[in-house]
Amino acid sequence: MATFAVPSAETATTALPDAWRVELFRKRREDDPDAAGLAVAVAELGIEGLTGARCGRGYLLPPGLDPERAARIARELLADPVLDEVRLIPPRTAPSAAPCDHRILVARRPGVMDPVALTVERALMRTGLVPAGEDVLVTTFQAWELEGELSAAELATLAQRVLANDTIEEVAIDGEGLNYGRPPRAPEHGRVEVPLLQLDDEALMTLSHEGALSLNLEEMHTIQAHYRAEGREPSACELETLAQTWSEHCKHKTFAGTVEFDAPGDFEGSGTRRYENLLKETIKHATVTLDKPWCVSVFHDNAGIVEFDAESGWDLCFKVETHNHPSAIDPYGGAGTGIGGVIRDILGVGLGARPIAGTDAFFVGPPDLALEELPKGCLHPRRILRGIVAGVRDYGNRMGIPTVNGGLWYDEGYVGNPLVYAGTVGLMPRWCAEKEVRPGDLILVAGGRTGRDGIHGATFSSVELHEESEMVSSAAVQIGDPITEKRVLDALLVARDRKLYRAITDCGAGGLSSAVGEMGEECGAHVRLETVPLKYPGLSPEEIWISEAQERMVMAVPPEELEACLEVFAAEDVEATVVGEFTDTGRLVLEYAGEVVGDLAMDFLHGGTPKPVRRASWSPPAADDPGAPPLDDPKAAVLAAVGAPNNASKEWIVRQYDHEVQGMSVLKAHVGVESAAPGNGAVLRPLEDSHRGLAITCGANPGYGQLHPGRMAAAVIDEALRNAVAVGADPARTAILDNFSWGNCDRPEHLGALVLASEACRDAALAYGTPFISGKDSLNNEYRVGGEARPIPPTLLVSALAIVPDVRRCVSMDLKAAGNLLYLVGLTRAELGGSEHFRLQGLSGGRVPAPDLGSAPAQLGALHAAIAAGSVRACHDLSEGGLAVAACEMAWAGGLGLDLDLARVPCEPLAEGCDPDATALFSESCTRFLVEVEPEQQGAFEAALDPHPLALVGRVRGDEGIEIRGARGESLARLTLTEVRDAHQGYFQG
Repeated sequence: MATFAVPSAETATTALPDAWRVELFRKRREDDPDAAGLAVAVAELGIEGLTGARCGRGYLLPPGLDPERAARIARELLADPVLDEVRLIPPRTAPSAAPCDHRILVARRPGVMDPVALTVERALMRTGLVPAGEDVLVTTFQAWELEGELSAAELATLAQRVLANDTIEEVAIDGEGLNYGRPPRAPEHGRVEVPLLQLDDEALMTLSHEGALSLNLEEMHTIQAHYRAEGREPSACELETLAQTWSEHCKHKTFAGTVEFDAPGDFEGSGTRRYENLLKETIKHATVTLDKPWCVSVFHDNAGIVEFDAESGWDLCFKVETHNHPSAIDPYGGAGTGIGGVIRDILGVGLGARPIAGTDAFFVGPPDLALEELPKGCLHPRRILRGIVAGVRDYGNRMGIPTVNGGLWYDEGYVGNPLVYAGTVGLMPRWCAEKEVRPGDLILVAGGRTGRDGIHGATFSSVELHEESEMVSSAAVQIGDPITEKRVLDALLVARDRKLYRAITDCGAGGLSSAVGEMGEECGAHVRLETVPLKYPGLSPEEIWISEAQERMVMAVPPEELEACLEVFAAEDVEATVVGEFTDTGRLVLEYAGEVVGDLAMDFLHGGTPKPVRRASWSPPAADDPGAPPLDDPKAAVLAAVGAPNNASKEWIVRQYDHEVQGMSVLKAHVGVESAAPGNGAVLRPLEDSHRGLAITCGANPGYGQLHPGRMAAAVIDEALRNAVAVGADPARTAILDNFSWGNCDRPEHLGALVLASEACRDAALAYGTPFISGKDSLNNEYRVGGEARPIPPTLLVSALAIVPDVRRCVSMDLKAAGNLLYLVGLTRAELGGSEHFRLQGLSGGRVPAPDLGSAPAQLGALHAAIAAGSVRACHDLSEGGLAVAACEMAWAGGLGLDLDLARVPCEPLAEGCDPDATALFSESCTRFLVEVEPEQQGAFEAALDPHPLALVGRVRGDEGIEIRGARGESLARLTLTEVRDAHQGYFQG
């Protein structure tokens, strides 16, 4: 049984909350993982006075509860009788003196989404613990009890840097005051007109900036001219609608714009090139030209759709989103809602798909960054990384969607502006791929209620971060509720299969303004804003319209299907409300309490965005090519590469994700005898009656992007494809997604880098026969400190979705048996620019790897044929760290040693200054693999790979030794599996 401690009312003070307070602490004999995590964080901050800590979960309950009911709620609903001790504290009463030196309370600010509190409120109403008709308000908090000699400054540092996020949370240090109550109401108002027609340029830009519209001067001029022609001022709702719809986040103005590029004289060709629409003429051009019959729906819906199994009629869909700026301000909430948003993309593609897998990719600053080097207004990379991992973990795990693939990259360029990518794969019947909206269809909003969270999220993501972003953009932060989204998911799939709606989309960036505006683009829509369900009263019409509150879907429902549709949602306890109807007027009309607060022509909303001609240029960075200097200590260099931040173990992240739920995984994120080594990619088997599978892989390398964005783009496409081939996927049935994160492309040099990367994407996709099916860009990733803009490295994440013809032929990267042969497939070149080896050696410049597009596609096909024929026991692609890292990872993954002969490595002639051993070990040339082959399969394997570069470079040993022989035949380095494992697991572990 839980134990209770109820203080007397004599300790009450007027500053205490008028609510029952419940505090739950782990019993002292039980482990307290939150306290253990705090101890690590305190040590990292250099605070030495903390000697003990406990973390308590806190709840504030309605003050009208009688003591018996309050105790029953605490005991039966909130507490774990095995683990918890419970303190129940009456309203306006201070807790009795706790056995600690300091207490820090952390609570959500009024109006910030609190999913746990909402769940408790629903439980209280359902169970009758609070009678029907009574007001139910629950808030939550954390209570930290600390022991030790800690100064006021140290307590403030703990609260600010570890325990709380000032953007969304309030803190009380050694005080018991907690806010309890509804958020304050905004002043009631109807239509608000914005005086715009007579503003000069300076005033127009002041309005754009102060109103968080993120519109440039030309766009403001266009809007001004439009309303002058109409002879009236815009309403606040209209101006907000235009700002959200025209935002870079929603409209992709740079990629869809006209660009004149002064190209450098390098391998892309020199001269001036003009693109009327950069995206259509590069990335989309490749997909249109390839015209693959298995591409079902690309580039026009919430996700790309490809055929999975034509015979059974199942398709796959895939989308990867960015959630960078919100994650910089609130890592947990930003990453969680990034996952929630991309899941809703899958629910909203076609008529909806069932999410079956999640992916993620994080780009953050070095976790060992000194505190004095942290820019003002930034969270430390350690805190950001822990927060985004927890956000992805909690959202995906609670929804029952396995996170199966991803990556983590460290670079100082991401200190002020981290990148968070979240992806979801869905499975859907072929008949669900198409949708339509008809005039007369009802606009049905289902899921979470609307609040002030996420206001201006779309426009916020379209500007750079700065020192004050944490404060001025706090309203753009969203908090997710995965339990609500899971109920929405379950209800939607039932309604879909019963064909109760004709079209659907998610309510994401721009909120209802974008969702309804996009669905009604071809016809028109009429919305009554006062009917939208709210989390709390007092939202203005424009707040209701642009809020990005999470877990909401919008559907076009035929009137005759409304009753049945509402019953389906009610059965899953999902709120669904009709807020208007689609029309045939070609206009978007907004009403609030009978007054028209917005009336926009759809053709201006969607087609009125100006298209300026943007100038682009690019010059390679001034850096010498150091070649490949000789190795002073080859063994130390190999171990350093294995343990380099970008290569070191990420197991501490992967183990937090549930990658077994739904029971589809064939190859998991980690493989080997201890299931601890990083695999090439994930493989799933989604249909029980078929051995057909799908592989999910990715590629990225910001180090390449800083030197040459074009070669980087081709290289990461090659990496995503070779990861897929290495697990058994068919390169001829692979689709890819692009996710660009770039600096401010108003600067010609940044836009030029984007053009180079886009052209390389086009050329590589055409060469490999691999269509892009979806993508996303995030183009204002900069952090401004003291007037200086610090852009991120040009970053392209390429994700691959590939068909595995038979999952029984899949291969993992761990070595399988002593005596087997080791082949190196592919040609090694002196390509170390941006490599992990150069980073570790403090070297800059160099030649960035890029695939040979004339030979690489056939080479991938040949290796796939060998794997499909059963000639391969293990396969690992060579990427960061080159051959040295690949060989070491394969060895310790399989618990077997190996011999490696660098003299046999297929290598192009080396220039003077390129040491053959350093080049063979650490070059990151593309389209290369280390492959384990049984001796009896030697002939078949060599025949399958002929005439591609191939060499027998080693053998698998039966002991735990690794010996590397140099190009001149000498013993270069001897290592043990223990040394390799220790190096791999020696970097930051959360």
